[in-house]
Amino acid sequence: MQAMTDNPSSQPDALHGVRVLDLSRVLAGPYCSMMLGDLGADVVKVEQPGTGDETRQWGPPFVAPGLSAYFVSVNRNKRSVALDLKVPRDLEVVRALAAKADVLVENFSPGTADRLGVGYADGPYHQRPGYDLVVSAVGGLMGITGEPDGPPVKVGVAITDVCTGLSAHGAICAALYARDRTGVGQRIELSLLETQVSVLVNVAASFLASGVEPRRWGTAHETIVPYQAFETADGPLIVAVGNDQIWLRFCRAIGRSNLAQDPRFATNPLRVQHREACVSAIARVLKTRTREAWTGVLGEAGVPCGPINSLGEVFSDPQVLHRGMLIDVRSADGSTYKAVGLPVKYGGTPASVTRPAPRLGEHTEEVIAEWLGGAPGARVG
Repeated sequence: MQAMTDNPSSQPDALHGVRVLDLSRVLAGPYCSMMLGDLGADVVKVEQPGTGDETRQWGPPFVAPGLSAYFVSVNRNKRSVALDLKVPRDLEVVRALAAKADVLVENFSPGTADRLGVGYADGPYHQRPGYDLVVSAVGGLMGITGEPDGPPVKVGVAITDVCTGLSAHGAICAALYARDRTGVGQRIELSLLETQVSVLVNVAASFLASGVEPRRWGTAHETIVPYQAFETADGPLIVAVGNDQIWLRFCRAIGRSNLAQDPRFATNPLRVQHREACVSAIARVLKTRTREAWTGVLGEAGVPCGPINSLGEVFSDPQVLHRGMLIDVRSADGSTYKAVGLPVKYGGTPASVTRPAPRLGEHTEEVIAEWLGGAPGARVG
């Protein structure tokens, strides 16, 4: 297990000196601002006094009172300020903080931005509140997810929220770069629905080219065969034969060179055309050995494959551990909790975890003193 510490590089963090005022909550916005904090930005999260971000109570499990596992997953490297936007004096402080910030992130419910005087015109769904579950249905993802003979299902993680956060993080970094060149900032707009539609990628392109509605494929792929889960002697194994060269290696590795010589399976389009026969022939072979045995054989042959792991298996996987994806984060009280590490490794300005997820309002006075020159100990609201 790797404990994350301050950036060991002698260079400043990539976003050192960038101030981010985070008025967002739940997942998409906090995920975006967390990544900015990972890169060294000073992220200040504004929360409602008394309750805070609702995900603080989305548990169990909790790592500490008011710190659900959900909340800490997207709120490291931030400071928390408790201010009530319905109280004029607190709202005045928020506006003053915004004036000092380089970046302001918000995902207010409909009408809130207008009441704060920062609203913009939007589309016909402007008044509809959004959650990942709803948008994954409206945006088409749920309709293509699930087993062929089963109902639509949700993805196991709120991937629309996560993708929106990722897109926002990249867009903000690009806008900061543009500001350095032009001296002018800009408004960036993202929505869950637009993000969801955009990440349909090849599925959307296939529909637009053919007009044919896609079906649900379970673990299989519409246009690649074999590219799916197969049962082994002790559990499912994913096999991903992405081209004809891999197909030849795969057939040799499983001891079935005759499949490679079968004219029905000579190319990927032919394997797609004869999917049932191809998959059935492979399935009979893979059931004869364990997934560990097949992983070794196929791995040596250069065939992409892997077991369908539980999270317990994920966080004991040697590659996951070697790459620092399981870390210890030290809380303010000195205790530690386990967390997911940072996925991007920078050679010169490495990202790092320097702050645990904050307690509600933990840094109110500190931030007001630093950003606004207020006297420590002064309380707003």
